[in-house]
Amino acid sequence: MTQPMMERRRTGVDLVVGILLILGALFLLGNVVLATALSVRVLGWTAFVGGVVLLVRAFVGTRAGASWPSALGGVILAVLGLFMLRNPAIGALTLTLLTGSLLLTAGLTRLFSSPGTTDGRSLQLLSGLVSAALGLFVLLNLTTATLTMLGVLIGVQTLLEGATLVAAGRLRPMPAPPRAPVSPRAKGR
Repeated sequence: MTQPMMERRRTGVDLVVGILLILGALFLLGNVVLATALSVRVLGWTAFVGGVVLLVRAFVGTRAGASWPSALGGVILAVLGLFMLRNPAIGALTLTLLTGSLLLTAGLTRLFSSPGTTDGRSLQLLSGLVSAALGLFVLLNLTTATLTMLGVLIGVQTLLEGATLVAAGRLRPMPAPPRAPVSPRAKGR
């Protein structure tokens, strides 16, 4: 089976959604502490509900051969969600620490792997420097970054999504080319 050809098109709906996303991003960037608090709450509820669903699935599927590791994973995920809901400040701190560590690790990996590449070495070096610097900034300013970093990241991501929709639209399958009409003689053969 062949994959359908894809093309990037922008429709009126893409334009409206993109503008709404840009306006929402500006609101989020203006209220980064609120965006951080809301993101921790949403992540906490998502983890809690996902853990409960995983736990229920493990017990309902016990007769069908469900595994205990999935039940254990459900318990851990539900407890993690409850922990983030009960202590959103510590949840935000944990997510900020994790994000700073990931940025620093990704940056150092790019820096040390860039000498071995031939294509785009300078771009990889620059990307590694920026990621490592951002990671160090977050880790060295943990108390300040905890309140604002998640909100800034969500705001910037929403802004980029909106700008992409406005500028380029979305990928959509290309319409199939019209088929040539079949003559009655060809049908009878």
